[in-house]
Amino acid sequence: MFGNDRNEMRKMFYIAWQNFKSNAALQPLEQMIVAIIQQHPEYHSLLADDSTIDKDYTPEMNQTNPFLHMSMHIAIQEQLSTGRPECTQTIYQQLSNKLNDAHLAEHEMMECLGEMLWQAQRDNVEPNEQAYINCLSRLVPPISV
Repeated sequence: MFGNDRNEMRKMFYIAWQNFKSNAALQPLEQMIVAIIQQHPEYHSLLADDSTIDKDYTPEMNQTNPFLHMSMHIAIQEQLSTGRPECTQTIYQQLSNKLNDAHLAEHEMMECLGEMLWQAQRDNVEPNEQAYINCLSRLVPPISV
């Protein structure tokens, strides 16, 4: 999405939020970022200034990485907009209907995405799209054809 530089990626969130707060025109990616930030009021104070841009968020410290979390929302939304993997739109719609909440549906899908990425990183291999699809498929009743 933004490259491999963690601080540059994080800076996009700060800039998008600052632009929004100052009523500046937003680029399409900034609009997506702002929409996600708006759904996460717990991150608003974090994004007030970039003094925490270097902060590490570790599971050992019982912390969720807000930038990873928001980036995963973006990844899910990109999957939905491109229809890749093919099943994501159908599963997302079914999950949104089941939960009666599109945002929560993304959170459920993010669990599968996170698992796939963690396994790829752990094993030093490419992400396994089929494993991701299998995980997503377990979130909803089987699709009848």
